[in-house]
Amino acid sequence: MVIVGASLAGLSAAQTLRENGFGGRITLVGDEPYPPYDRPPLSKRVLTGRLSADATGLPRHTDLDASWRLGNAAVGLDRAAGTVTLSDGEVIGYDKLLIATGTRARRWPHAEQAAIDGVFSIRTRDDARALQARLAARPKRVLVIGAGFMGSEVASVCRELGLDVTVVERGPAPMLAALGGPAALAAGRLQRRHGVDLRTRTSVQALEGDAAGRLRRARLSGGEVLDVELAVVALGAERNTEWLDGAGLTLDARGVHCDPYCRAIGADGRPADDLLVAGDVACWPHPLYEDGPLAVEHWDNAVRQARVAALTMHRGPVCAHTTLPTFWSNQFGVNIKVVGVPSHADQVAVVQGAAAKPGFVAVYGRRGRVIAALAVNAPRSLDAYAALINVRAAFPPELNATDAPDPVQVLDTGVPTPGQVTHRPAAAGT
Repeated sequence: MVIVGASLAGLSAAQTLRENGFGGRITLVGDEPYPPYDRPPLSKRVLTGRLSADATGLPRHTDLDASWRLGNAAVGLDRAAGTVTLSDGEVIGYDKLLIATGTRARRWPHAEQAAIDGVFSIRTRDDARALQARLAARPKRVLVIGAGFMGSEVASVCRELGLDVTVVERGPAPMLAALGGPAALAAGRLQRRHGVDLRTRTSVQALEGDAAGRLRRARLSGGEVLDVELAVVALGAERNTEWLDGAGLTLDARGVHCDPYCRAIGADGRPADDLLVAGDVACWPHPLYEDGPLAVEHWDNAVRQARVAALTMHRGPVCAHTTLPTFWSNQFGVNIKVVGVPSHADQVAVVQGAAAKPGFVAVYGRRGRVIAALAVNAPRSLDAYAALINVRAAFPPELNATDAPDPVQVLDTGVPTPGQVTHRPAAAGT
């Protein structure tokens, strides 16, 4: 078994293989020089300095007895020969191959500006280590470009450290695509209450450095020029699929398509028994979401999908990946937890508490049934809502909760249309 991708999904798959009695050879290939480590702390505790980037290693529950190729990326796949070529020229043969190459941070689109000293992205351990050192040097103002989950978490860290931070977001509110309008507007109010200079419906036109190549200014779409010493580009992620060009697989911007058993779909539309996909690089059909394949970039999904992929590698298609996506975030002293896929919803209703208060629960619906739920400072509530999603309960649900608003208001989510062009004026839909 060869696993390309030595992070959370790859490690989980290898452990599952051993726990289920696989006694053959396992080879793990990773483009970074480090053993598998945990990424969620990078944008939180590592940036605050409370946790060293080197202390984020993932535990291994079993003796993997594996061969590791770290710091050596896969650059090509030859399905006919059953081989993977690595960046140093080594060619590795496989009987079964798991594609778990994940994503990388989307970089600032202008290469010269991205190379200015003080412009950062955050995805890897090295990214977090370098950014933490610059935050510890106390820059006068930090610019965060993009107000998704990553950008919002970085802004939260800046305020925790007492740093002035400006967040620039093209949309009308933070995390709009993930949470929908009402929750996103509540997130915007939360950021401003904590001193974030949040600029919505705004974009960064250019980053400028001084004669020594150090970041000094950012030009905004409204014509304003900000004095900044540090910029964090948080424009989402791109799938690591380039090494699969010409391999005859079905893939697009959402990742490598696979069936519910994690078998990669070939260009002929048929699943390949010897090629599996798991984690952030995968997209697959979910029985509860009929609008197209899901692509989920979250910790819980990487673990669960990798376990299914490993079972398929070892025993064949005996277990489908149908678990509900779940993800969470901690920012500005607030715990945010989601079950299901809010971005597929067309309506939302706050069913416990109120969005203007510290704790509430919102339920999302599509075509008259519950498909997701959001809990803010109420994580224990979500199991009951997950059950509603699984039984395709009617939306809005009749809960008779003691803290339910009276009346419960159903609102449009305001989630951007899938595929909507938002990153730059010159972008084209594909």
